[in-house]
Amino acid sequence: MIKHHLSETFIMAYAAGTLPEAYGLAAAVHISMCDDCRASAAAYEALGGIMVDEMHEVNVNTDSLQKTLNLITNPNDRALVHVRKVVSPSVLPAPLHDYVGGGLDNVKWRALGMGVRQCILKTKGRQTARLLYIPAGMKVPDHGHGGLELTLVLQGAFADSTGQFGVGDVEIADESLQHTPIADTAINCICLAVTDAPLQFKSILRRMLQPFFNI
Repeated sequence: MIKHHLSETFIMAYAAGTLPEAYGLAAAVHISMCDDCRASAAAYEALGGIMVDEMHEVNVNTDSLQKTLNLITNPNDRALVHVRKVVSPSVLPAPLHDYVGGGLDNVKWRALGMGVRQCILKTKGRQTARLLYIPAGMKVPDHGHGGLELTLVLQGAFADSTGQFGVGDVEIADESLQHTPIADTAINCICLAVTDAPLQFKSILRRMLQPFFNI
């Protein structure tokens, strides 16, 4: 059962299509896994439709319709595609498939040391979306945040000072949180993490290595 959800502000921004691509991806994945947040997103979209219907007509450029159709039919512009399929038996929900070229076997992992791996996903904007593979029982080094981080669990679980996060749960961390996440011992943990600023490690060595791993 999912206990940690997206905030209403995030869901509203997702429904309005105003989130940067990386955050929009995290929102789409969580919404595909969470009945409650999917219902909330649908409600905001319906409300947005009502507002559009009640707006006064305005003049638009003659090529506006064709430009809109081109954006809709362009499969390479994933920032405009918001998939809301219910989660499949695969570890990676449907919204992630296009970003990795398939399922979990298609992920191009890069080793970070101590069995931890990452795969940075190609998204537009200054935010970074990555898949993280953390061995069961592994402790992530103590760190803070220079901005906003969303961490969504796809497999396994982790815990920190704020609570326990299982499959489908999303942790929203900002500058106020300093934590040391620990993966559950039962199964390797796989997460989707989105950040808009580098992590702030206490360890000098880890700070020196950050530019090489883009973390």
